[in-house]
Amino acid sequence: MSGAVAATGVTSAAVPARAPELGAVRILVVGDVMLDRYWFGDVSRISPEAPVPIVRIEKREERLGGAANVARNAAALGVHAGLLGVVGADEAGNQVEALLQGGGIHSYLKRDEAISTIIKLRVIGRQQQMLRIDFEDAPSDTVLRDKLIQFNALLPDYDVIILSDYAKGSLVNVAEMIRAARAAGKIVMVDPKGDDFSRYAGASVLTPNKSELRRIVGSWSSEEQLTARAQQMRAELGLDALLLTRSEEGMTLYTDGEALHMAADAREVFDVSGAGDTVIATMAAMLGAGMSLGQAVQTANRAGGIVVGKLGTATVTREELFG
Repeated sequence: MSGAVAATGVTSAAVPARAPELGAVRILVVGDVMLDRYWFGDVSRISPEAPVPIVRIEKREERLGGAANVARNAAALGVHAGLLGVVGADEAGNQVEALLQGGGIHSYLKRDEAISTIIKLRVIGRQQQMLRIDFEDAPSDTVLRDKLIQFNALLPDYDVIILSDYAKGSLVNVAEMIRAARAAGKIVMVDPKGDDFSRYAGASVLTPNKSELRRIVGSWSSEEQLTARAQQMRAELGLDALLLTRSEEGMTLYTDGEALHMAADAREVFDVSGAGDTVIATMAAMLGAGMSLGQAVQTANRAGGIVVGKLGTATVTREELFG
């Protein structure tokens, strides 16, 4: 499969009526792996110690987060999904492995004795997130070198590569990964973070949100100015396409000489956690199945609209997308 993403006919693309064949699609997700913990409870009074609500915990759930949630979304669509990342040699790392196995995701996790697994703990009261507590450490250099070696070894086995960057330290070698994957003819999609997008140069598709793009190109005062700046960055980085996710404003796809805007497809917004993971995983699956870039984005937009109507880092199935 060629690493170039075709954009022919993108301005008139429509979502296919029937689901594409996804069982043969192979997607490798690489990036910052996290464990999302949810504590659900009832809120009936305010603490006498401080003006904060007291949440009496009644239920606990654990879900895959970060790059692991991207892989979870891909697997939920029925593709062959692999995950390469780093976790600690701890209980949370064991839980991540168990969740991957339960979700049908092929695990290539590296265990780092020097760190703890990244955890995001969310406290939910009355169906609202009351508090989030983060635990995180950056992986050690030795484990990152081993991870890069394994990435190169896995490349021949996968069609589409998703690099999921949450700026937690697992993708310090992202530029080398992009070069190797593109040289091998793979489609490379990147969910970026940070103040320097130059390390993502040469990727097939970059998927920043509004705040991430604004940090790079500055603020814009009109749609024309946004388009000019987005297209300039796309050209400078040598990207086939730039997909800007714009929350309630939908999303805009920038390709060579074209901009395709799609209105938000959400019926009811309940929780935007992990919506970007759903979008990039869905788009990767559709491109891997041979769908055009425009159709892949339209389908991803629909998936994003479905997942924000669910609580927490949720997924979308092929049946929900295509009926």
